[in-house]
Amino acid sequence: MHSSVKAKLKKDPIMANIIEKVILPDNTSSGNVYQDLIRSITGQQLSVKVARVIFNRLINLYDGLIPTPHQLYDTEHEILRSVGYSNQKANYIRNVASFFLERGQEYEEWSQYSDEDVMKELIQIKGVGKWTVEMVLMFTLERPDIMPVDDLGIQMGMKHYYGLTEEKKALKEKMLKIGESWRPYRTYACRWIWAAKDNNNVALS
Repeated sequence: MHSSVKAKLKKDPIMANIIEKVILPDNTSSGNVYQDLIRSITGQQLSVKVARVIFNRLINLYDGLIPTPHQLYDTEHEILRSVGYSNQKANYIRNVASFFLERGQEYEEWSQYSDEDVMKELIQIKGVGKWTVEMVLMFTLERPDIMPVDDLGIQMGMKHYYGLTEEKKALKEKMLKIGESWRPYRTYACRWIWAAKDNNNVALS
C-alpha cells in the first residue's frame, strides 16, 4: 500500500488509532467480476462454511472449474437446485450468466468503466443489489474510494469507534459525512474498520 493512503487517512485521529493498532489483511483479487458475482449470490444469508460447500458442489458439476456463462445458463434449473441453491438463487445465478452472455467479452474489460458505470451496469441483474456491486468494486476491481454505508459491519464499526447514535437514514448521512475526510481512499478506511471489528473491536487508546 502506498504511504499516501495511510498519510491521508491518519488525518482522522480515530482512523489513525485504528491504523496503528490493526493490521490490514491483504486483498487477493480474482479480477473476475462474473465469478465473484456467482460467489456473492451463493453466499447471501448463509454462513461462510455452507456457502463454500454449495459453491464447491457447483464447480464440481464442471470438472472443478468455474462454469462459463454459457455452461451455467444451459444448466437445468433442477440441477442447480440439487447442489444446494434455493429456487430464487438458482434463478439469480442464471441471470448473471445471461447478462454476461448478452454483453459479450468486452464486459470483462471493467477497468474502462467508472465506479458509477459499473454500478449502473451490474445493478440491472435481478438478484444483484447495491451492496453486492460495492463489494465487487472494493474487492474484485480494487477501486479505492467506495463507501458501503448499507453494510452492517461498517455501520456497527462506525457506531463503536465514532460514537454514532443515529439510525437508518440519519446514520448513513453521518457515516458519509465522516467518510468525506477519507476520500479518495474510503475503501481502505472501511477495510480497516472491518479488520478492527474482526479483532473484537480492538480498543483504542
